[in-house]
Amino acid sequence: MTKLLKLTDVNLNYNTDNNLINVLQDVSFEVDYKETISVVGESGSGKTSLIMLIGGLEKVSSGKIKFKNFEISSLKEDEISEIRRKDIGIVFQSFYLIPNYTAIENVSLALEINKIKDPINKAKEILDKFGLGKRLNNLPSQLSGGEQQRVAIARSIVMKPELILADEPTGNLDSENSELISNILFDYVKEENASLIMVTHDNKLANLSKRIIKIKDGKIE
Repeated sequence: MTKLLKLTDVNLNYNTDNNLINVLQDVSFEVDYKETISVVGESGSGKTSLIMLIGGLEKVSSGKIKFKNFEISSLKEDEISEIRRKDIGIVFQSFYLIPNYTAIENVSLALEINKIKDPINKAKEILDKFGLGKRLNNLPSQLSGGEQQRVAIARSIVMKPELILADEPTGNLDSENSELISNILFDYVKEENASLIMVTHDNKLANLSKRIIKIKDGKIE
């Protein structure tokens, strides 16, 4: 069966003051359709860099990343952006909402970019589902951390992507909001038959995934 995602001998290196820094070294693994994976490891081990590479936000130094039938590592930026807009949803620890857009505008923008009909009502529908029906017209600065993360997740999944990449999605949240966010993510992948790759320091959250990948010093253990 074809894999949703395949990484083969992926390396990421940086040159800093003539010193070569190996961020990721010979990383290889596959992801099935409908699979949930947690990526764990110490700070600085390369977890976030891995998410950035899979999402096409960074370029590999060597190796290959294949998503469905596309070799992400060899595509141009506009081609990667097209895939990311429709098939890969990314959730960051820091939310990255547009500060002068309301909650509903942040979510509907993703639909408008993809020329989806009736974007406002579709955005309202998903925000209602996430318990934000009374916060639609609030700016991010008027929302709590948990509310902002729910808006960010709504924005990332509103196009029903097949793969969700989540980088410490509960890292800035209290235990109650962390549980709420984890429920939203795992409910989505179950309902939509999607896959999830999630970076987390939370062992309880990591154990909800079918598989755990541990990275140490840029290598998979």
